[in-house]
Amino acid sequence: MSNLDKTLQQDLNASLKKGDHDSINALRFLISRIQYARIEKQDELTDQEVLAVISKQAKSRRESIEAFRSGGREDLVEKETRDLEVIERYLPELLGEDAVRDVIRRVIGEQEYSGIADMGKLMKDVMAELKGQADGKLVNQLASEELQRESD
Repeated sequence: MSNLDKTLQQDLNASLKKGDHDSINALRFLISRIQYARIEKQDELTDQEVLAVISKQAKSRRESIEAFRSGGREDLVEKETRDLEVIERYLPELLGEDAVRDVIRRVIGEQEYSGIADMGKLMKDVMAELKGQADGKLVNQLASEELQRESD
């Protein structure tokens, strides 16, 4: 069991004692998703793999919030937002726009991408380097801007 896994379990126990239903529900769901990943791998997960599961769940919540907001379901927006707040406690601090732009520029310089046609390759390389430290939408937007600037 990874350290992050143990922390989640301890936090669930603390939430149960406090009667914090929002945290209880979010943590139980998160722990179950980690268990599914463990079963799929047929081995224990590293902290990095647990973090990947948590990041995926946070992304899913963000997408749900957008969908519910556009559908006028504010009750569900509030629930998903509370769940997201609990999940985000276990994610590392996201890098800011300037730090992400620096990584993108460095990767572009190292690999010498020619333009927008190389967007997929650039995204793959940058996201592999950032490993959950930046929002994918932000990375995509900044990468597009930098590739446009390179081709001008």
